Amino acid sequence: MQLLLDTYTFIWALAEPHRLPEHARAAIEDSANDVFISAAVTWEIAIKHALGKLPLPMPPAVYVPSRIKHFGFKELPISVGHTLALSVLPLHHADPFDRILVAQAQSEQMTLVSVDPAVRAYAVSVLHT
Repeated sequence: MQLLLDTYTFIWALAEPHRLPEHARAAIEDSANDVFISAAVTWEIAIKHALGKLPLPMPPAVYVPSRIKHFGFKELPISVGHTLALSVLPLHHADPFDRILVAQAQSEQMTLVSVDPAVRAYAVSVLHT
């Protein structure tokens, strides 16, 4: 299975795995699954850190790539196709980061691992945390 983690799921997987339900933690830790981190997630982390809303043990430019590598996660860039998929995505959700994650999960046929119940309104495979 290919999993795409949302921002909170990624942060919790790194620093507070106990906050994740057992089924989500097991799926993320299962070596048979490919776990992806979107550029949208790293973008949101950089913004929240710069605003003082997300403390990290080191600057995001060091911390995030080191954690992606340490956990064996894969990077998922945002493509032109992903952004154009937003044009047909219903407006169930106003958060641009969650919307691009939904578009990416749909486009790449991934399962979105998310804490946000609003993503359930979309036609996308979701593993809720």
